[in-house]
Amino acid sequence: MEILWVLIALLMIGFVLLPFLRRRRGAVGLVPAGHPDAADPANYGFARQEELDIRMPGPDQDLLDVLDVVQRTQDHRAAQQLLAGTPADDEQRWQRVQAFAGAASLELAQRPGGVSETPGGQWLRVWRSEAPKDAGGAAVHAEFLVQQAWRTAAPGSDEFRIIMEEAKAACGEAALLAPGDPVPYIVELSVARGLAYSQPEFEQVWLKILDRAPAHMGAHLAALHYWCEKWHGSRQQAYDFAEAAAARAPEGSLLAAMPLFAVFEHLPEVNLVSGFYQSEVVSKAIHGALHAVHSARPDDPMLAHVRHMLIFFLVRSERWAEAMGQLIHVDGHVGALPWTLSPDPAAEFAVYRALAVAGYEANGGSPATLPH
Repeated sequence: MEILWVLIALLMIGFVLLPFLRRRRGAVGLVPAGHPDAADPANYGFARQEELDIRMPGPDQDLLDVLDVVQRTQDHRAAQQLLAGTPADDEQRWQRVQAFAGAASLELAQRPGGVSETPGGQWLRVWRSEAPKDAGGAAVHAEFLVQQAWRTAAPGSDEFRIIMEEAKAACGEAALLAPGDPVPYIVELSVARGLAYSQPEFEQVWLKILDRAPAHMGAHLAALHYWCEKWHGSRQQAYDFAEAAAARAPEGSLLAAMPLFAVFEHLPEVNLVSGFYQSEVVSKAIHGALHAVHSARPDDPMLAHVRHMLIFFLVRSERWAEAMGQLIHVDGHVGALPWTLSPDPAAEFAVYRALAVAGYEANGGSPATLPH
């Protein structure tokens, strides 16, 4: 029996991790690197693996420019100005708060500080001390604490609980500074998951978000985690939450893609069912996400998140041409699920991209036939 499980594990690793592929009409297999039959993503203008940006799911040049200034100068004012100019209910505000908090958290991890060294992320501390009434800085600080808890402490430990309690207080302060802003409550959704809020307590936070931004895709994705089987809900509760969001989604909303994320959160660790990714539940979720993508505004900040998730499922479903159709829109940025769950998001994305290219070419596709 142990040998059987080893063989199953090897088959799965072979599907996900082997980057060199051979192509034959109707089939995808392996060839040595540099072989003439090896599918080459560069032929499609895709970025090299080392050029992939793991910080965000899609382009936000204003954010990139400001991050560069803040990290180079350690001056928070550019970040403060950018958030002040980003509408409270805009999906982009939530993404930018996450990005600034993540940058500060990573800086601190890289430079924890010492007797003669200033700790990383000092600009965020200065921001909070110099502008204590700034709503943007308060929101970034709350999200920073949440990320620190998940990054540095084991869930359930005293250290984790202490940091999360501090984050909860920071969320309350941020909410008072910006009464109409849903972001402090979206940050608190992660606190609710970490501190195991009861379902009535969680619902109180969720209703405050719905009052401020009822169609906020980022908030729905954050809430979905709470309802998942691995946290404080069940598979059925997560599916119900996602399907209810999709059912009430206004025209052009990406909420129609929520069931696909619910399916992803409950994928079996070892899939022994042949054709799982062609099953009705997966196919229906993919169809909903594709509809959402086609209906959404081209500049919707959450569009890249859905495209990345679609790439994962379309490749697993061997729907190569459709996967390529999503890749051409997001290639170059990989800071999104499912890639960010990997220790090396760029490498994980590159493997799926290579599989998509190989499958596409194995079925007669080429750079000339790929619509842009």
